[in-house]
Amino acid sequence: MKRVVGVSLGASAQDFAFRARFLGRQLDVRRVGTDHSVARAEKLLRQYENEADAIGVGVVREAYTVGSQRFVDREGARLMAAVTRVPATTGSRLGDILQEWALRHVQSKLGDYFNNARVLFFSGVANYKLAQAMAEYTPNLEFADALLQLGVPKMLTSLEALELYASGAHVVTDRVPDVVTDNALAREWQRWVLRRALREATVVVAPVHELDDFGIEELAGKTILTSTVSEARIAKFRKKGVHLVIDGAPSLFGHVLGPSVLDAMIIAARGKEPEDLLEDDYLEIITGLAMEPRMIWPGGFRRVNRWAFVIHPLSQEYFKNVKPIELLSHVSPPAFMDVVEKAMAYAPPFVYSHVTGIKSPTGVEAEGWLISVGGTPREIMSHSPEFTYKRLLEAARVARSLGAQIMGLGAFTKVVGDAGLTVARRASLPITTGNSYSASGALWAAHDAMRRLGLVPPAAKDGQRLKFKAMVVGATGSIGSVCARLLAMVAEEVYLVSPETAKLLSLKGSILKETPDAKLHLASATDRDIGGMDMIVTATSGAGKKILDIMKVKPGCVITDVARPLDLPPEEVARRPDVLVIESGEIQLPGKVKMGNIGLPPGVAYACLAETIVLALEGRFENFTVGRNIEWEKVREIYRLGLKHGMKLAAISGVNGPFSDADIRRVRKLALAARAKGQNSGKRAPSRKNRGK
Repeated sequence: MKRVVGVSLGASAQDFAFRARFLGRQLDVRRVGTDHSVARAEKLLRQYENEADAIGVGVVREAYTVGSQRFVDREGARLMAAVTRVPATTGSRLGDILQEWALRHVQSKLGDYFNNARVLFFSGVANYKLAQAMAEYTPNLEFADALLQLGVPKMLTSLEALELYASGAHVVTDRVPDVVTDNALAREWQRWVLRRALREATVVVAPVHELDDFGIEELAGKTILTSTVSEARIAKFRKKGVHLVIDGAPSLFGHVLGPSVLDAMIIAARGKEPEDLLEDDYLEIITGLAMEPRMIWPGGFRRVNRWAFVIHPLSQEYFKNVKPIELLSHVSPPAFMDVVEKAMAYAPPFVYSHVTGIKSPTGVEAEGWLISVGGTPREIMSHSPEFTYKRLLEAARVARSLGAQIMGLGAFTKVVGDAGLTVARRASLPITTGNSYSASGALWAAHDAMRRLGLVPPAAKDGQRLKFKAMVVGATGSIGSVCARLLAMVAEEVYLVSPETAKLLSLKGSILKETPDAKLHLASATDRDIGGMDMIVTATSGAGKKILDIMKVKPGCVITDVARPLDLPPEEVARRPDVLVIESGEIQLPGKVKMGNIGLPPGVAYACLAETIVLALEGRFENFTVGRNIEWEKVREIYRLGLKHGMKLAAISGVNGPFSDADIRRVRKLALAARAKGQNSGKRAPSRKNRGK
């Protein structure tokens, strides 16, 4: 029987001893902690080298390699020098393998888990290989080396900065008096800076014992990447609200074995010197023993994915929500607001709201940020697409720095230029316009509104077309075209309206390939056919232009306004109380949502925003809806995923807020009365030839 002893600077409360057959040899294994006493560890090492066949020296390294620089750790070198008669190891090589494997294992198993995560390393020098691997998934790295070693109240924020620091840190450390770094004021300042960094981080890489002094304020919601976590510490992490602990140290023979002990066991069993062990040896042993990194959820499974969404003011009125501008607008000439509007178009993106509390029935959660760019639709249209692209790409950089894994484009930002294609190609994170869910939400809301009005008879048989006529205004646009495709499958007749006549012809041909029995009509304007419609979907980018004459609309018609800004202003809607005008389909988000005011009831989001959130909850970090040609399969898919994650159609809303059942009944009553009088009964407007006769 061979004897293995692990002497660790870690806690003595985690000591253990066992006997087991390992790699074909019987081993007697013991671990002894010294509670961070280097002197005691040195004494024990001299004692046990007379008794052991191999010794592991825990919680230290002999040397560090950072970039092209290699330097010796004084504590580690001192302890390793205490052992002269038997093989000794710190397990550094094995530990690097296990930690990096743990990182990649989680990234693969949980799907893009570390994408754009904000990662804090207590020591980048000690975890350089791990930091290199983490940099493949996120640029948001912070290293506390300068803070904890030299007392410098600043984090290193890149691998390059870490390498530069490491190249001269040992020289500086040797020359800085202890009074500078080891006094009460310096320690308190260091602690404040570190606590702030912890609160802002998503992932923390640190020795497990160095987290003991931090509480729920710093650790709640965090992922901890560490090694050799005991059950007692898991219980502490549970109380502190830690979401996930990732431990590269395997659990064997009923104990969590740190790299130094495990490496010493391998050395003893194989009868080799540490330097004679090859990477292939480690690979063979790890795979042969079916080792796996540990993923520990202290409070049960909990995953929070991260998103961002771009918003912008829809008119000058939005600027008046800012107090100084509101006050000045009352005493300044009208031209003042024009100047503000133009100036704000050049303003850098900023975080309007941090959104929390979104929780899917699956257990997955999502947090996000609403990022505002300053241009109104008028200003966006007055500049080149490249002007807006630059601001959206800057918003993407802000989103990525916050940790967002996907970003959505809202309102006018998703129709500029090529409808997100360029932004998706150049952005540093996946992009979606939300148009698939906008189309789905629009028809979802329209169907529900028509059902509640009860003016269109239900289908006589399953699969039979419904006896209603529908018009899509802006049919050649991103949302309009997919609405047209879906309506062609269910409506008796569909009228496609757009000034882009060639695109209309192409759209008709494409729809008929998918739905050969669809009855389609084309028009460049709404006037001719509008009076016969039971449903109208407006999905233009007219930005204030008059899209249709509401006085010609059939009583009881349901108009779904998908455009932002709205195609139908409140004063127009007010002229027809017998017509139900709804603002597309807003979505009720699952959970106890906390979000800044976006002009909707609490917990309610525009469908395009909801698409971004659904994709985040699903972990679909990809360019989902971009360009003007929306795949109707994606519309169906995002609808299905929305239901999976608890999305519901919000109360049907108009320009004055949600419609109650009483409101719906009132519209129905007025519509039936108007139809009885023969008003706007669905006849075509007279042709120009017959007008005036």
